[in-house]
Amino acid sequence: MSDPHPTATPPTPSRGDAGNRLLGRGSWREARYVADLLRAETVGGAILLAAAVAALVWANSPWRDGYASLRDTVIGPHALHLDLSLATWAADGLLAVFFLVAGIELKREFVAGDLSDRRKAALPIAAAVCGVALPAILFVVTAMLMSRGDSASELGGILRGWAIPTATDIAFALAVLAVIGTHLPSALRSFLLTLAVVDDLIAITIIAVFYTDTVNLLWLLAAVVPLAAWRLLLKRKITNPLVLAVPALLAWAFVHSSGVHATVAGVLLGLLVPVNREVEDDPDRHSLAERIEHKIRPFSAGFAVPVFAFFAAGVTVVGGGFGAAVRDPAAIGVVVGLVVGKAVGILGGTWAVARFTRAELDEDLAWTDVLGLSVLAGVGFTVSLLVGELAFGSGSERDDHVKLAVLCGSLIAALLATVVLRIRNRHYRLVEARETADADQDGVPDVYEEGARLDPA
Repeated sequence: MSDPHPTATPPTPSRGDAGNRLLGRGSWREARYVADLLRAETVGGAILLAAAVAALVWANSPWRDGYASLRDTVIGPHALHLDLSLATWAADGLLAVFFLVAGIELKREFVAGDLSDRRKAALPIAAAVCGVALPAILFVVTAMLMSRGDSASELGGILRGWAIPTATDIAFALAVLAVIGTHLPSALRSFLLTLAVVDDLIAITIIAVFYTDTVNLLWLLAAVVPLAAWRLLLKRKITNPLVLAVPALLAWAFVHSSGVHATVAGVLLGLLVPVNREVEDDPDRHSLAERIEHKIRPFSAGFAVPVFAFFAAGVTVVGGGFGAAVRDPAAIGVVVGLVVGKAVGILGGTWAVARFTRAELDEDLAWTDVLGLSVLAGVGFTVSLLVGELAFGSGSERDDHVKLAVLCGSLIAALLATVVLRIRNRHYRLVEARETADADQDGVPDVYEEGARLDPA
């Protein structure tokens, strides 16, 4: 395809392009990396969805007591204060693996991805921050309006859930995309992934800062030793899983004992994985971070997160559970935050960047596409369920209400996103055809070669 503006604002900017465009296509390596990553997340999202449905069906069947009994079964050594229920092991233990992968993604994005370029990082950071702030604000406003007349202590208890609607579940969102069969352009897929990475960073910061009641500094300082050992082993290219498991488990146990949520250990371990930008930019080499992530991600997406979802999503709706949730200000605040807050926040953040930088969307995209993606970001699940448990206590009545709200809000967001994105699906197919055309059959689509010629940097 010929370029009508070869010297002004090229429609196929390469990585690091300084052109005044938002959501450009990027480089071929970046597009290929995102495609591979999203493909794995889509499979994980399907398994996650199946686990959540299975939990809901069992928790509302005549055998619901068996589900509760399994969820509350306690295992682990009492002497080490690790005699935890299966649900707690899933939330504190298995989700640490999920956050380990998130930490590696963060490190790679900050060192070699879009977040390493201040100009390109401004958009996903602004969108993610607005997509966290507005849902939290709407949750608080909704809860206060519905709680007029309640005591200050009752209102304070409700407001502990302000962070529940702030998180986006990338795996669940991608499962929605797979179901509706949309051919989302590579720029939007990359934006969604980077947005989710920043979202994860904000989420783990919120958990560490706002949902930690007491901190034992001695245990926290003790965690520095295994964390340093983990870093040293990786720097020396020692990647034997059995060897690496020792400092990783010790770091997790020490952070857990400190009172800080144990998933923080996963993020710290991920951030300590060495990332070499030169290797990351070479399409013919696989970096250490990429290899570790490739080994851990299947376990995280295919087992750790679905098991957590299975124990967290089993809410009993029959017998008045749904009616009680509808009357709960916290539950209504979660739905409003996910459906309205996420959409308006991310769309508003993206528009603000365009407004203040005088940038325009890439010529292949329209603001309708950004709206659809913003609505899709309202699909919150894994981290939202975790924050709900931290805010109200696992198994409490209000925790069950907000879990149901997370499920309903995510479903509404998914349905609305389906409507918006399907409207543009014909256009997406045309963009996909251009992005995959390879006339010279060299393995690199022609549009990426054109972009590289326009900007060799």
